[in-house]
Amino acid sequence: MRIVLISDTHALHRTLEVPSGDLLIHAGDFTFYSKPPSTVSDFNAWLGSLPHRHKVVVPGNHEFILEEPRNRGAITNATLLIDSGVEVDGIKIWGSPTTPLYGGAFAKSSPADRKKHWAHIPESLDILITHGPPFAILDHGGGSERREGCPQLLEAVFQARPRVHVFGHIHHGYGTLRTTDTLFVNASLLGEDGGLSRKPVVIDIQVR
Repeated sequence: MRIVLISDTHALHRTLEVPSGDLLIHAGDFTFYSKPPSTVSDFNAWLGSLPHRHKVVVPGNHEFILEEPRNRGAITNATLLIDSGVEVDGIKIWGSPTTPLYGGAFAKSSPADRKKHWAHIPESLDILITHGPPFAILDHGGGSERREGCPQLLEAVFQARPRVHVFGHIHHGYGTLRTTDTLFVNASLLGEDGGLSRKPVVIDIQVR
């Protein structure tokens, strides 16, 4: 299965050239602080125009509008995952928008709360989608050695050992890192110039 991974498009999705594939995954921040609200409907329409057979979206810390369950029906052209999972052609996927931010959408600033939250990540996953990165993996802030990822997520990922873990949120962390068990992908596309100057990441995964 060919999978196209994107994140952090921040209302610039219509400027993006999306490679072909079987599955498109967006790891969050497809709006800019959910303003204007029409961005969500435009993003949904854009998803519907893409040829990928399957599409999965996880919100990010900018998607305040989707914290309200009644608004989640605005995404009809993709499977929206909020601490939930789906199986696509035999590929097991689970996604969560939670980050350690204080004040962002879907945020949990308490380490204890995040530890409980990430304990729900299923094992035997093919793909884990989180908006934010785990600690010390593709999580460098711009111009700094400071790590921005979540330590509790790192612990949970090492326990669950998904085949692929895709995320975004930390724009400067764009890239891939492979460990023995997991391919980590930071798919943040927003560049330093304020445009989508990075390319979607394309991977192939064998259905078990």
